[in-house]
Amino acid sequence: MQYITLSRTDGVTSKGSPFITLKLRSLEDADPINLAVWDTAPNEGPQVGQLVTFLSIRDNAGKKSAGHGDMMGIQWPTPTHPLYHLVPRPTPREEWDATIEQLLTLCTTDDALRQIIQECAGTLYAHYCRRPAATTVHHAYPGGLLTHTHQMLQMLVGLYPTLPYKNELKIERLILAILFHDYGKMQEYQETGEATEAMYLLGHIYISAHALHNLLLQKGIAPDETARIVHCILAHHGQREYGSPVLPCMQEAVVLNILDNLSAKTDAISGAAHMEKVFALGTNVVKG
Repeated sequence: MQYITLSRTDGVTSKGSPFITLKLRSLEDADPINLAVWDTAPNEGPQVGQLVTFLSIRDNAGKKSAGHGDMMGIQWPTPTHPLYHLVPRPTPREEWDATIEQLLTLCTTDDALRQIIQECAGTLYAHYCRRPAATTVHHAYPGGLLTHTHQMLQMLVGLYPTLPYKNELKIERLILAILFHDYGKMQEYQETGEATEAMYLLGHIYISAHALHNLLLQKGIAPDETARIVHCILAHHGQREYGSPVLPCMQEAVVLNILDNLSAKTDAISGAAHMEKVFALGTNVVKG
């Protein structure tokens, strides 16, 4: 049967044998399946978005597996292929630009920050549209980083007018923090989704905060204003046990953390099968 690859994780058994875990969809299955493929090295097997055919799949009490020799026909689908639409695709440029324009109309308090938003939005689109936001947790496909960021920006468009304390919030800070909060994932992950050394040496929170800190100072933004924007990135995971070096202590940082969680967790549910355990939620997903 032919499948399309939704996600991929590389691993090594306790005996040192390489394997991969794939999340796959076919036209015949209503839900994705998780499949362990034994004796498969990191440079072998399908990448996210590729088609693959399995000659045989074994099922042991619901745990599906196959051998390296069971795989064949690995290729990229054309847009007209019936499985093509089962893999999420990055947000189109015209939708991204429209959201940025809507947000710019709300930027009325700081012309310097507004200009930086306008300058950076197009450049970030070009980079983010090829990058995953994660390996497996959420938006784990080429362009997932763009879609995750756009979802947060789009939610802000609708949420901002209803915020109870928006007069205490500087929206230019929040937009910039959203745009750059996962910037470091371009160094954490390769385009195909594999983790790099930067994930363990630095982590995307530090990389993102450092990049935006330097940019703002180069643009002449005052150090105290820069610190407040960078704080939002440092605190965007919300809790220290989730990787944040500091806790959210500003309106903008709290909203950023909520938008990040909303985008990530709803995507995790969307990509899971009925009764599948989802790490990001700490429980099983129920659908229907």
